[in-house]
Amino acid sequence: MKLFTSDKSFYRKTVKLAVPITLQCLITIGVNMMDNIMVGTLGENALSAVSLANQFINIFTFACMGLGQGASILAARFWGMQDRNALKTTISIALKFAVVISLLFTFATLFFPGAIMRTYIADADVISEGIRYFGYSAYCYLFCGLSLIGSNILRSVGQVKIPLYTAVLAFFANVGFNYIFIFGKLGFPAMGVVGAALGTLLARILEFGITFGYLLLADQAIQYKVKDILLRSKHLNKEFMKVALPVMISDTLQGFGNNVIAMITGRIGSQFVAAFSITAVIQQMSSVLTQGVAQSSSIVVGHTLGSGDAKRAGEEADAFVGLGIVVGVAAGVVILLVSGPIISCYNITEATEMIARQLMWAIAFIVFFRSINSILTKGVLRGGGDTRFLMVADIIFLWAASVPLGYVVGVMFKAPAFWTYCALRIDEILKCVLCFYRLRGGKWIKNISAR
Repeated sequence: MKLFTSDKSFYRKTVKLAVPITLQCLITIGVNMMDNIMVGTLGENALSAVSLANQFINIFTFACMGLGQGASILAARFWGMQDRNALKTTISIALKFAVVISLLFTFATLFFPGAIMRTYIADADVISEGIRYFGYSAYCYLFCGLSLIGSNILRSVGQVKIPLYTAVLAFFANVGFNYIFIFGKLGFPAMGVVGAALGTLLARILEFGITFGYLLLADQAIQYKVKDILLRSKHLNKEFMKVALPVMISDTLQGFGNNVIAMITGRIGSQFVAAFSITAVIQQMSSVLTQGVAQSSSIVVGHTLGSGDAKRAGEEADAFVGLGIVVGVAAGVVILLVSGPIISCYNITEATEMIARQLMWAIAFIVFFRSINSILTKGVLRGGGDTRFLMVADIIFLWAASVPLGYVVGVMFKAPAFWTYCALRIDEILKCVLCFYRLRGGKWIKNISAR
């Protein structure tokens, strides 16, 4: 196994893909942070309501991200095959799925907002604010879902700059609209949490308009048109269900799993929750570069396999594992270096500070495995089409290992924060080991047919 390659073009291609994807992930985190900061000025009830409502919305986001990434696996393979018709058909199938999922979430949010909020909290004031927030948020699903599909498809054929530029514009639009509608500027009334939802809706519409405006009118690579939505897809439905659907299921369950882990941390105690929230940004930031490399690895490997060069795809896979090791070590070192200054910025008790420091050490330890694991599970193995295996691995290790072990270690035995976090994220270690052996066994490369 050769973890590093002398082929400089490999690294140039990876950097070209990974950097824009990483920046887009950072912008997404920035949007969430700005939303929290601006809504936070309205009071604790408003902040809690928006945060909890977004927990439900994030389930949808995970589902559509999985759908988009699943579709991009096929798209990258067909791009490597130079089969434009199969590529267009894949886009059409993904868009239809996105519409159906969006309508289901829209219906649930419009007609059962109170029931959704009550699954998270019993406070009537917070529930009331959450219901108000859902009033406009319910209309975001369709635009968000379609935008995620479009962005993933464009990235799958190497067009990573357009999604990045769109994300930048959407970020500034979201901040601007939030400022206007939340606080009542430029002659508009102060709308509070409703204004935050309206600002997000308008930003989503803008994001959708630019993404699909480019895809339908300006793109010369795919040449997808409105009429292509009606392409006959019967011959590809089976491949889509086999390859793309497991990714959507896996990522959706990941979204549910994050909700459950949040509930477990809440049962451990308020000090643990406070410390965990301090480390939340670090946890997000530590995974950003990994996400960029992971998604680029899926694209690179998919293109190579599409061209029919399985041997080179294997060599690229090994090199991506090497990159995962480097990124994991670097991320761990950075976390340990910045943990002290970050924790010192907060006015917290000594007990909470001790918990936060333990969590930082645990995150630095787990991030090594997460880096390799993400590049394998979200990148290389997905690019090879091994999505059903990954779905089963995600389900088993998250729901049969992380969730119950985290509850036992953290809630029942009240173990120190370091071991509690490691228990909650034991799936990262287990999947890292399993998927490494899966890669070495060679069974991850699946045949994908356009016929």
